[in-house]
Amino acid sequence: MSLLFPSKCVLCGRLLDGQEVDFCTACRQDAPNYRGKGGKIPYVAGWTAVWFYEEQARQSLLRYKFHGKTQYAAVYARCLAQALTQAGLCGDWITWVPVSFRRRLRRGYDQSRLLAVAVGRELGLPVVCLLRKARHTPAQSSLGDAAQRRANALGAYVPRTQILGKRILLLDDIITTGATLSECAKVLRIAGAAEVVAGAVAAARNPTKCR
Repeated sequence: MSLLFPSKCVLCGRLLDGQEVDFCTACRQDAPNYRGKGGKIPYVAGWTAVWFYEEQARQSLLRYKFHGKTQYAAVYARCLAQALTQAGLCGDWITWVPVSFRRRLRRGYDQSRLLAVAVGRELGLPVVCLLRKARHTPAQSSLGDAAQRRANALGAYVPRTQILGKRILLLDDIITTGATLSECAKVLRIAGAAEVVAGAVAAARNPTKCR
């Protein structure tokens, strides 16, 4: 099987040698690792990410979202679970930022749900579908500035159930300005969440100025 389907680096896509696992040596050394605590996002008590959304991390996530590389979810989850643990961010339940029905149908999967399920396995936490995207919206990446992205996310998500004082760990694949994350966290707080913390595979270097 390894001859037919050789392992490749999740970040750069290079073939791995026999000693490398998930990432090539160069990417382990040079990946744009996320540093420090996440900047303030309304309704989110704290958040972190694995990498900055640039260079090989950006290319990897584009393959994951748009080119069917769903196997990356397990690798991302191991890295994100470690980052969340190091940052002291945890919850009673894990949930995720959902895509619309139309986008899931076209893509064939919800990339953030796959990530949440894999992180749940790593952390031993229940994964609960708490949010539904009530309307299809343009992709945030297609919008030019933070104001447009905030308006695009406003009212797009609704709760599926009351949450009754739980602390929620909200996951997404990418944080750019945080508008989507903030809107989802607000909906969860209104539905009864005691606190919302968050994590992502990658984040822009200056989230509050980007989304």
